[in-house]
Amino acid sequence: MKIWLNGGLQDIETARVSVLDHGLTVGDGIFETVKSVQGRPFALTRHLDRLARSARGLGLPEPDLDEVRAACAAVLDANPLPLGRLRITYTGGLSPLGSDRGDQGQTFVVAVGEAGRRSDTTAVITVPWTRNERGALTGLKTTSYAENVVALARAREEGASEALFANTVGQLCEGTGSNVFVVLDGEIHTPPVASGCLAGITRALAAEWTNARETDLPLDVLDRADEVFLTSTLRDVQAVRRIDGRELPGAPGPVTAKAMRVFDERAADDLDP
Repeated sequence: MKIWLNGGLQDIETARVSVLDHGLTVGDGIFETVKSVQGRPFALTRHLDRLARSARGLGLPEPDLDEVRAACAAVLDANPLPLGRLRITYTGGLSPLGSDRGDQGQTFVVAVGEAGRRSDTTAVITVPWTRNERGALTGLKTTSYAENVVALARAREEGASEALFANTVGQLCEGTGSNVFVVLDGEIHTPPVASGCLAGITRALAAEWTNARETDLPLDVLDRADEVFLTSTLRDVQAVRRIDGRELPGAPGPVTAKAMRVFDERAADDLDP
């Protein structure tokens, strides 16, 4: 396996990042996960735009996006996979212990791993912890991901693949690594970015291609929604068949099934929409 580290391809067995890297010591970093199909990245331009936004939001120097593109191409060429999870990571770099950043430059890594196609349906749970829609990191895709690790572990314990959060005012927000859509009386709704959710790439495409509405939704909408589905880079559009103890018989329902079909068709037509 070859990865890109700070300017070139390296063997994964010998590639090294300092134990004092700020991404390790304090989670000072950003990342993107990009789906690759037959060695080609999907929606890379949108992912790179968000990477740059996250860097600005975190106060990091913006990465050279031409270098990022070249690194992605090099890693994909070096590791041919039918379906892959391409991970771009960019951190504050070598820094003193503590929250202050050093002046040694940033750490930049691109790696890829094999992925499998997701199942058409999944189970989710809700968790008691909240997203802070007014936090300093809200809307940024950062490596400060521990609360997602905790929530996802809870989901796994309960036989689910995802955990859903409300925000601090009790509105439906997002999953640990996904956005959530609900179907009410035949119409598709998803929480707005103002709810504190990440502006997901797949979320944006699915909303555009299905004419979904951004709507402030209480968490208990999950108790009455006709259909629910998740979107993410590797889920694409995935129907929810169970939420906590509530079964959604027949999932994917007709609206979700159409959304899945539309997404697959549009994504196949254009790998960089």
